[in-house]
Amino acid sequence: MAKTRTAKFTIGQVVKHRLFPFRGVVFDIDPEFDNTEEWWLSIPEEVRPQKDQPFYHLFAENAETEYVAYVSEQNLLPDTSGQPLRHPQVREVFEADDKGSYRPRNSLLN
Repeated sequence: MAKTRTAKFTIGQVVKHRLFPFRGVVFDIDPEFDNTEEWWLSIPEEVRPQKDQPFYHLFAENAETEYVAYVSEQNLLPDTSGQPLRHPQVREVFEADDKGSYRPRNSLLN
């Protein structure tokens, strides 16, 4: 029986990449890797993450652009900057509270 891991980060949490200069807000979580083998193999072997950990879908941004990222838990850290995100989809999916946290809009809840 496989051991189930609990995700370290939550939907709406702002995180940053451990190695690369981008940050984002979590909008979905896979309990383990759930992307293509081609995508996984495209990551250089020396930094390729293990598949048996949570992977996070992020509305991400760096200094130049906004995009959607798929990142392993081992490569994420909490972002405590308190800076708002400019990614346009963040406002479509989340509401910001007065502490700079994000929560899903009620219309998106089941």
